[in-house]
Amino acid sequence: MFASLLNRPDQLFGQFDRLRRELDDVFGVPGLPSSIRSVTAGAAPPVNVGRTATSVEVYVFAPGLDASKIDVSLDRGVLQVAAERPAAPPEGDAKRQVYARERSSGPFSRTVALPDDIDPERVSASYRDGVLQVSIARRESAQPKRIAVQ
Repeated sequence: MFASLLNRPDQLFGQFDRLRRELDDVFGVPGLPSSIRSVTAGAAPPVNVGRTATSVEVYVFAPGLDASKIDVSLDRGVLQVAAERPAAPPEGDAKRQVYARERSSGPFSRTVALPDDIDPERVSASYRDGVLQVSIARRESAQPKRIAVQ
């Protein structure tokens, strides 16, 4: 059997993927990926957080979402972004075999603790080209002051 698999790499990789999934089911920790190549369903998208002199900027990289279905909330200095990724499109026909599937689907939520100097009354969010940008203004008292020299 192994010799026949060596002649058909597509089947060999399929067998390795099946074995990895079975080992994950038996030995894996529920909810955690077993390796860097394993992604759990509904895995949260990557987030970048930075700050300028006047605002805190949060970028959530989540392509394929409907902007009207993204829930963004700010409560006591904690920003939460929640949405649901739609299921992946069908995999194709019998001629195509999937070796790896890294795109996850399902609900996700990201929570980001923000600095104390934000102004929760001045928040905006936009979603463009698969990137959600949330801008939270910093309080005037926290912004750098220009001092005139006399």
